[in-house]
Amino acid sequence: MASEIGDFLRAKRERLTPEDCGLPNFGQRRVPGLRREEVALLSGVSPDYYVRLEQGRARQASDQILDAVARTLRLDAVETEHLHRLVHPDRVQPSSPNRSTRAGILALLDAMTDVPAFVLGPCMDIIAANLLGDAVLAMPQDPHRRNAARQVFLDPDARAYYPDWENVAIETAAHLRRVVGLRPDDLRLRSLIGELTIDSKDFARLWARQEVVTKSHGTKIVHHPNAGRLEFSYETLTLPGEPDQMLVTYTPSNETTRDALTALGSWNADAPTGRPTTATPRTPAAPQG
Repeated sequence: MASEIGDFLRAKRERLTPEDCGLPNFGQRRVPGLRREEVALLSGVSPDYYVRLEQGRARQASDQILDAVARTLRLDAVETEHLHRLVHPDRVQPSSPNRSTRAGILALLDAMTDVPAFVLGPCMDIIAANLLGDAVLAMPQDPHRRNAARQVFLDPDARAYYPDWENVAIETAAHLRRVVGLRPDDLRLRSLIGELTIDSKDFARLWARQEVVTKSHGTKIVHHPNAGRLEFSYETLTLPGEPDQMLVTYTPSNETTRDALTALGSWNADAPTGRPTTATPRTPAAPQG
């Protein structure tokens, strides 16, 4: 955890310049961004204290000090929350993720006949999906491959499926970074990060950026292998009683997408809903690794 604190803080100070913070810049610098002593000065702490903070040796740092550092580094609310969790991992409540979805949620998915919907686990596994959700995601049945992160970084067809692949990849890596902060002792999550780092140079590149985001809502554009371009507004909701699971819904953004969903629904009409299916007419190539 100590190296994670240092990596995070270094990445954030390296993206700022002295001019950004109202400090004079005295010529060439050996390293990009703010120096440690500059962050310390702007945060109202001693240089030695800030060095210990980056080294993970300031576990008793107060919330006020961490907030001051966050303001200096211009962290947003999600990044500030992440910094607090890294410094005070004892405050993170341990949990045991449930890899299945209760019957009531499956029934809710089945009832959502006009909107693609699925349940996402902490490792970005697709735990369950309704008929349209399976049709839009176009993933194979193998549970290991029904994983949104593996699809983005290990599926050779991912760049064709996601027209805006780079931004999707950035969001995915940043979402996983936040989940690691929430679940520092999750060995399965750590294993996924290791797999992606080894098997995907793109993931390793984006993981090193130390970005953190909350994927709560936004737009999603995909190029489906059967239906063509689909445009959605998505919402992500934490399930009551299942804090490690999120219900994700895709609302069509235009008539073309609505018509395409109608066609996809008819093609998959014989498939069981609310659970992984294999009825999609064509699935992307299986992820490697």
